[in-house]
Amino acid sequence: MADKTAYQRVKAARRPDKITTAELINHLTSDFFEQHGDRLEADDPAIIGGIGLLNDKPITVVGIQKGSDTDQNIARHFGSPTPQGYRKALRLMKQAEKFHRPILALVNTPGAWPDVESEYHGQGSAVAQNIIQGMQLRVPYITIIVGEGGSGGALALSCGDRVFMFEDSIYSVLSPEGYASIMWKDSSKVKEAAEELKLTPEALLADGIIDKIIHEYQPGEDLSALRDFLDQEFSQLAKLPIDDLVDRRNKRYRNF
Repeated sequence: MADKTAYQRVKAARRPDKITTAELINHLTSDFFEQHGDRLEADDPAIIGGIGLLNDKPITVVGIQKGSDTDQNIARHFGSPTPQGYRKALRLMKQAEKFHRPILALVNTPGAWPDVESEYHGQGSAVAQNIIQGMQLRVPYITIIVGEGGSGGALALSCGDRVFMFEDSIYSVLSPEGYASIMWKDSSKVKEAAEELKLTPEALLADGIIDKIIHEYQPGEDLSALRDFLDQEFSQLAKLPIDDLVDRRNKRYRNF
């Protein structure tokens, strides 16, 4: 996969036929029970969250889901969560901490939903709280960038002890289109922008921002290897004293 250009990786990360967050949840966990609402305003369908069993061990999963057609994409804001979605995710992560469940976050978003309504309802604060409190969660916390990992909208669910990326995924402060428009006032320079941003898994692994590049799973593919890998990673993290776990997580992000 390393022979792909950065822009080819961008297009691959945005493919509509990529394995979805919902599929990953359904095949990585058993007995998944989805939970809804932020207990303040509303439920955001862009965020799927709940409790399931990973190799028969309780786990909390929160993930960002894009739609499979136009109507679903409109309902899910094209995979861009609202403040209600981020508050729902944080509610479930705090619940996981209370009951000593590890957390798996699955990220596939171009960024937080940027409309005026979201700003009125506290988008910036919601993202910030996910980052601040996510850094302090006293349970093992793993993030997988499944497709797009855009800006603070992705970082809100990417403060884990381990961050992994699928082969065809990207993780960046902003989109290459946005970078080209800001830096060069020319959105047509998107290919050059993708290279400048170094948003590919290989570049991020080399810089120590992520911990591992994961095989690109296809819809319908057996996920038993990924399930066992995650189980092993959670088991290793669980062996650490809680204070050490949180301290290491904070040191990890202070290095960036």
